[in-house]
Amino acid sequence: MAVVLAAGLTAGAATAQCAPGTVTLRGDFGQARFAVDVADDPAERAQGLMHVEQMPTMKGMLFVYDAPQTASFWMRNTLIPLDMIFARADGTVQNVHANAVPLDETPILGGDDIQYVLEINGGLAARLGIAPGAVLQHPSIDPNAALPCGS
Repeated sequence: MAVVLAAGLTAGAATAQCAPGTVTLRGDFGQARFAVDVADDPAERAQGLMHVEQMPTMKGMLFVYDAPQTASFWMRNTLIPLDMIFARADGTVQNVHANAVPLDETPILGGDDIQYVLEINGGLAARLGIAPGAVLQHPSIDPNAALPCGS
């Protein structure tokens, strides 16, 4: 497991940054990169990670909304625990919900003015130190990103 985590943590491999299938997070913890599937239309967002039985450590799903909004998620038909990282239009993390319980239909409120939600394996955000104030980097977040592509 430590080898997989180390492979996802980088000091600055610019060539892989800002690819549609990659999200980079930077914060007080350093930097982490995740391979992601992007859910940027209503059908993809509705499906999310339902029925997924396992997910590689540094893999996730990035939900992209057309505009900032109040974000609320649930875990219907989701079989693995997830951390949900809620970010504003500029990519700044506003809230981290840790270890969402599989199959639980209780709404998980991520906050207001949310445009991006990154779902990763449950417990990983705490292990890496991802917290509010960190920033996401992805091509969808341009042009007013806190961490623009190319930086």
